[in-house]
Amino acid sequence: MKTSLALIPGVSLSKKDKHAFIQVFVYQNNGGEQKLKTFYFRFDYSLFKADKNEFKISIGDNNFSKDSVDFSLASEKFAISGYYKMKDPILIPKTLFSPSIMGPFAYLPRMECYHGIVSMNHTLSGSFSFEHQTINLANGKGYIEKDYGRSFPSEYVWVQANNFATTVTSLFLSVATIPYLGLKFDGYIVNFYHNKKHYRFATYNSSRIIKEIVDKRSVTYHFKKGKYQLEVSAEIDSFVTLASPKLGAMENTIKEGLSGQIYVKLTHKKEVVFEGTSTNTGIEIMKKG
Repeated sequence: MKTSLALIPGVSLSKKDKHAFIQVFVYQNNGGEQKLKTFYFRFDYSLFKADKNEFKISIGDNNFSKDSVDFSLASEKFAISGYYKMKDPILIPKTLFSPSIMGPFAYLPRMECYHGIVSMNHTLSGSFSFEHQTINLANGKGYIEKDYGRSFPSEYVWVQANNFATTVTSLFLSVATIPYLGLKFDGYIVNFYHNKKHYRFATYNSSRIIKEIVDKRSVTYHFKKGKYQLEVSAEIDSFVTLASPKLGAMENTIKEGLSGQIYVKLTHKKEVVFEGTSTNTGIEIMKKG
C-alpha cells in the first residue's frame, strides 16, 4: 500500500475569525483502491507559536520544524498522531538577487502571497497512526514549503513530485496569475533538482513558456531557458477540498490531490539530461470557468 501524508499548520489573522489550524490530508492506494481522508483542526490563536529565526512552529502540543514533526490530533470524527524525523534536506540556493524561490519578487512589498521552500526532498524515519493502522515512514521521502500573506492567486497550477525512480530527483512547479497593487501579471517558478544540481525556470531569469495546456485534471508545460528545455506533463485522479486564505480569512477552498502522475524530461542542446516519471505527485489546479 502506498501512503502520502500532508500536514498544513497555519494561522488566520482575520479579525472576524482569528484562529490557528492544522489541516490533514491522507492519501492511500491499495492496488488501485484509493482512499482519501482530510480534516481541519481548529485551535485558539493563543496556542500558535512561531520562531522568527528558523522554521519552527508549535500549535498546542503539536510541533513542526525542519528536523522533526510531532503531532496528536483528535475529534469525534477523525484521529491521527505521529512522530517522525527528517534528514538530508535538499535546500534551495540563496543569493542576494534570489533570497528565496521567488527570486527578486521576494523583495516586493504588499504582495498577496509569498512562497518559500524549506526542503525540496529529504528522507524520513518514524511513523504515524490513524484508523487502527500504523504507517512506517522508513525509506519515505518528504517535502516542506511555506506560504504567507492574505490570499492565494485566483488562478494557478502547483505541482510537487519527488517519487522518481532515481534516489534524489525532485520537481516544484508553480504557474499563477498574480495580483499586485490593482494590476495582474502572469508569473511562474519551476525548480528541478537532479544529480546534485538545481535547474531553475522562472519569470525572473529569462526563461520562457513555449507550451501550456491546462485542463481540470491535467497540465502540460514546456519551458525553455537558454539551451535547456524542460517538459512536464501531470495528471490527477482524485482531489479533496482544503481551506485556503482569502483576504486573511480561511474561507476559500482549493482542490488538491496527492495521487498524481507526472512525466518530466530535461534536455540540454537536445541531449537528454533526465527523463522519468513520478507517482504520488501533489497537484493543485485552480482554473476559472
